[in-house]
Amino acid sequence: MLKEIVTPLLSWYDENKRTLLWRDRHNAYYTWVSEIMLQQTRVEAVKPYFERFISELPDISSLAVCPEEKLMKLWEGLGYYSRVRNMQEAAKTVEKEYNGKLPEDFEALLSLKGIGSYTAGAIASIAYGIPVPAVDGNVLRVISRITESREDIGKAAVKRKTEKLLEEIMPKDRPGDFNQALMELGAVICIPNGQAKCLVCPVSGKCLACRNHTVEEIPVKAPKKPRVVEERTVFVIQDGAATAILKRPDKGLLAGLYELPNTLGYMEQEEAVSYVKNMGLEPLYIESLPAAKHIFSHIEWRMKAYRVRVSSFENREKDGLLFVGKKQKDKKYAIPSAFGAYVKYMKEDKA
Repeated sequence: MLKEIVTPLLSWYDENKRTLLWRDRHNAYYTWVSEIMLQQTRVEAVKPYFERFISELPDISSLAVCPEEKLMKLWEGLGYYSRVRNMQEAAKTVEKEYNGKLPEDFEALLSLKGIGSYTAGAIASIAYGIPVPAVDGNVLRVISRITESREDIGKAAVKRKTEKLLEEIMPKDRPGDFNQALMELGAVICIPNGQAKCLVCPVSGKCLACRNHTVEEIPVKAPKKPRVVEERTVFVIQDGAATAILKRPDKGLLAGLYELPNTLGYMEQEEAVSYVKNMGLEPLYIESLPAAKHIFSHIEWRMKAYRVRVSSFENREKDGLLFVGKKQKDKKYAIPSAFGAYVKYMKEDKA
């Protein structure tokens, strides 16, 4: 029965696929970059990032040698920064072991840092025409509904089972288009949260969940663990037009990025003044800023903040602090969106 979806799905894709820069040509590097970006981000949000990234780093060689600060700046706002770090490590391996060209082999692709079965399948099928599946959350949802499966799609065994089902029906002449058609269907038609557009779905006649009115019950996925809530105090410390930032540790959450000074726990204003003094700075003025929050996949930051004006001092790199203006920050330093509510208080500079 599942094999019956192939022809109508491909016909629908041919007529309705979105125009995307990374689809314009079969370029393995383009496919790789786009699929990594799309793992946690919507297509519309990815478009400008992809264009800027490819403009600055047009091939694997340029990615492999890109300075860290530039790489982080290109990725700024996309989040999950380990993705681009892994890409650079993989690019270095490709340069060294595959003469700068992504290997035309699924298992070899799978061996590269940060490339799992989905990304390897996407590259192999889209760029090289190799008939292997590319199963992401969209595809799992589509296949679960078509087969009316109530197995937990969060389990690795269910993903492997889905991959095997798709291997059996994969059209050998159009594997890349078939994989992209499934992804596209899941992204724009067979969408989650009770919003599936079954009336315009090209395979609704083959879908058991549609036939049995169980679309809203499928897919099944075990509930996520509740996020850990962290209370933090953030400091917008300013000396004239310059604002203090510092680099985070090279490992852990937001590794190696720049941030506004902050600390775990809420501080009252008097404590905040003492905290700034302990940084070797002399506060001249302090005011509270509006509270904000930022949600990571597993942590929620609830932040209160202070803007502090300090007296000028000579050693601008004391305790790792850098004092930079907004233009300088925009050009060079990647600050994660977690601090977006407070970065907007940075002042224009003449840099």
